[in-house]
This record gives sequence, structure tokens and C-alpha cells, in this order.
Amino acid sequence: MSAPPWLTDLVLRVAWAPPWAVSLVLILVAVLVALAVHWAIVRVVRRSLAQDAFWSALAVRTRRPTRLAFITAALSLAVAAAPLTPGQAATAKTGLLVLFILLVGWIVMTALDIAAALHLRRFKVDVEDNLLARKHLTQVKILRRALSVVVGVVTAGFALMAIPGVKQWGVSLLAAGGAASLIVGLALQPLLTNLIAGIQIAVTQPIRLDDAVIVEKEWGNIEEINATYVVVRLWDWRRMVLPLSYFIQTPFQNWTRESAALIGTAMLYVDHAAPIDRLRAKLQEIARDSKLWDGKVVALQVTDVTAQVLEVRCLVSARSAPTVFDLRCDVREQMMAFLRDEVPEALPRRRLSLADEASATAEA
Repeated sequence: MSAPPWLTDLVLRVAWAPPWAVSLVLILVAVLVALAVHWAIVRVVRRSLAQDAFWSALAVRTRRPTRLAFITAALSLAVAAAPLTPGQAATAKTGLLVLFILLVGWIVMTALDIAAALHLRRFKVDVEDNLLARKHLTQVKILRRALSVVVGVVTAGFALMAIPGVKQWGVSLLAAGGAASLIVGLALQPLLTNLIAGIQIAVTQPIRLDDAVIVEKEWGNIEEINATYVVVRLWDWRRMVLPLSYFIQTPFQNWTRESAALIGTAMLYVDHAAPIDRLRAKLQEIARDSKLWDGKVVALQVTDVTAQVLEVRCLVSARSAPTVFDLRCDVREQMMAFLRDEVPEALPRRRLSLADEASATAEA
């Protein structure tokens, strides 16, 4: 970056002073000018864009990196005009360029955080029907992490390319097709696989935050979705950590994929003489009296007949997976209490033929 004419003229006017003094004066002037310009621009931006939540928040949260970026740019001009040796000037310019690139990456990271936070402010996760909110929360978090990785890699790459020695080494390493690049590629394969899986999950959304799932024969809720792995909070508060690629390559159950509401089952085994109509009426009564029932599904059906018992399935629906689990337990408890207290003849009994009874009596 070349110095402007007025700065070059200022250097010529103070050429009688020692070089270090001239350089110090230029640095001080550059810093003061950068601070003044930054202060003025921030005030203008905050006043003119006060109604815009994104730009006003960005102006507030990036005051430090933008101030340092202005100072870095001003120092680059000062270094170009200062009476420095070629080696000193080149070193200073390289350092300032690397610093400027890192500050730009910092600002971009902050902009991503602000955009994600403003987008998520429109959705509430702490409500009962939070399917849409969890959808957007999952997308934003995964894409935010993926973009952070991309921005970090690009920033580091540009910063290294600004250093001549490292730039040549990086170009030669990327262009080489030897064993070193093969080893690096194999080492990065799991990371890249999970990063790509994370983008797939953000777009197609087979899972979302707080989804009720069954993985590895365990029931739990999606607690965290990170850049490369997922944390599932199991029903007994254990945590199962799985790679993102697991949810792309392995079958699993998602109980809340389209809706948080679920139908739960409670199985009963009763005698062949059990009064099914009375059991059905009792189930409907239990559902109506329960605060957990959502008022949609309640049914009792005989699903199987064996030589000893009838298999009876009770169906009830609730608004969410934890609620339907509690409702299923409540239905089992009350139905068994009803069988025990009011229709004990419906409890399973073992039947023997007359020949079996006679042989049993003879043996006794």
C-alpha cells in the first residue's frame, strides 16, 4: 500500500529529524487519525441504521475489531511513508496484513452470531408445540458451526498466504500428490464426513433438537447437535454420543419427526371371558379424566388370542413423548386396578381339561 501525497510531503518536511523519531510521529498520527475516523463512522452508522437490528448490533459488537482494523490500515500507510529499511518495511507490512485478515475473520464470525441470534428470536422453544422452533434452531446451529469452520479455515489460509515462506510451503503441499497429502486426506476423512453429514442434517432434518428418538435400542432426546457429533440424553439421564454420520447411514426411530403428538400403547392380558365392552368404557373414562390426554385418540382392541389369554391393546394419544409415556403408565395402573377390584374374573386363569384334573387328583 503506497502512502498518500500529503503523508509523503509531511515526511519530507521533517526529514531533518532522526528516522526513529519520524517513524514514531507517523505511527502516532496514524493511530489518532484512525481512531477519529472510526469514531465518526460508528456514530454515523448507529444513527442512520438505528432501526436495523442487524447493523446496529453489528456496529456495537464489532467496535473493538473494527477499531483495530482502522488502526492497522492507517499503520500500513504510515509504514509505507516511514524512513524504514526495505526489510523492516516488508516485515511490518506482512505483520499488519496478517493482523488485518484475522480481524476481518473476527468481524465475519461476529456477524454470523448476530444473524443467527436475530433469526432465532422469532421462535420460542419453551412452548408445548415447538416443532417449527426446533426445526429452525437445529438448522441455524448446524449451519452456524459449519460456516464457522469454513470462515476459520479461509481466514487462516489467507493469513498464511500473506507470509511468503509459508505461502510457498502451503502451495507446494496442496499441489503435491505424494504420501504426505494422502496421509492428511485419510486423517481428515472422518472430520469431513461428519461435516458434510451435518450440512445434510441441517437441510433434510432427520433429527432436530429435543426430538424423541430410539438409537442403539435406547430411548432418549436429542440434546446437542455439534459440528461432528450428536449428544442424546437417554431416559435415565445418561448421555450417548454418536457421530453425525450415524443419523445419515444407520436406521433409527424418530418419534417426533412430523409432530410432537404421539399415540401410546398399553398391553393387557386377560381371560377369554373378560368383558371387553366394560374394559373399553373404563379406558375411555380414564382418558377423559386424565390431564395428559390430548382428546384425540382412545381405543381398546383385542389384538391376539392364545390358548390361555386375550391380548388387549389400549391406545391413547398425548401432546409429546414424555407425556404419552406417563399416560401409558397411568392407563396400565388404573386398568389393572379396575380388573383386580371390579372384574377379577377377567384376570388370566389357567384352564385344565377333565382328564388333566383326574390325573392330577390321582397323582395327589
